[in-house]
Amino acid sequence: MPPLNTSNPSPVTFLLLGIPGLEHLHAWIGIPFCSMYMVAVVGNVTILAVVRAERSLHEPMFLFLCMLSVTDLVLSTSTLPRMLCLFWLRAHDIAFDACLTQMFFIHSFTTMESGFFLAMAIDRYVAICDPLHHSTILTHSRITIMGIIVVCRGVGFFCPHPILVKQLPYCRTRIIAHTYCEFMSVVKLACVDTGATTRYSLSVASIIGSCDAVLIAVSYAFILRSVFRLPSREASFKALGTCGSHVCVILVFYSTAGFSIFTHRFGKNVPAHVHIFIANIYLLVPPFLNPIVYGVRTKKIREYVVKILRVKAA
Repeated sequence: MPPLNTSNPSPVTFLLLGIPGLEHLHAWIGIPFCSMYMVAVVGNVTILAVVRAERSLHEPMFLFLCMLSVTDLVLSTSTLPRMLCLFWLRAHDIAFDACLTQMFFIHSFTTMESGFFLAMAIDRYVAICDPLHHSTILTHSRITIMGIIVVCRGVGFFCPHPILVKQLPYCRTRIIAHTYCEFMSVVKLACVDTGATTRYSLSVASIIGSCDAVLIAVSYAFILRSVFRLPSREASFKALGTCGSHVCVILVFYSTAGFSIFTHRFGKNVPAHVHIFIANIYLLVPPFLNPIVYGVRTKKIREYVVKILRVKAA
């Protein structure tokens, strides 16, 4: 597809290229992406429905899990349907305002995802390291405040992104070499110096992600220390298995997100298709894995779902 030049300050539409070099595989790549999206939607909706219906699940862990599920639903829905239209229907056009809206949801809700991972790590730390005071430390009012802080942080720091992009003049090409409207990919199309804008975005993303990752690592270090001190070997292995699955999901999120962020700054030699594919992974895989790791592996949720299925089968 040849580049289309324009001198308009705000183009009417952008053209999403997809994954450069893998255009011939778009239809096949869309199959696992669609499958992960369906699992993410069904899994997260199920978690929300179960926690809402069962009052015994109105505990800090499950309330934070509901917040994470809502974040996953918004994050995956803001990217996957549009991406599948590109892969299967070759719908490359995306309206400028729709692109800005998608950009806002992707970056703000990715930050919220990181924040809720941290909140859940804090909850697990208190529950395991100070179980006697868990209910008094993490009251419903404090959980609400933590949720509001996470949401306000995501909106506050990334609300300027679409505003900054809208003010830039575009006189190069309308083609975005990506599967969605990522901030850095759009900014590169501007025909003015965007150094300050780029530094702001990378700095905010790096600082927030690094701080959350370090605090989560510290929380799980204390959790693991307490787990290894448990008198029962069986209880230790059970807690270790639960923590291990949580850590794996968190590592997938932060490793792929970090790779995407730092590739913009330092990875000039990283092939474009590798960068873009991994940038898709950190938006698709966590929403797919979270319901499995935090939902299916959680005994109370699993038992409630099995009970409902048995009632309907009878």
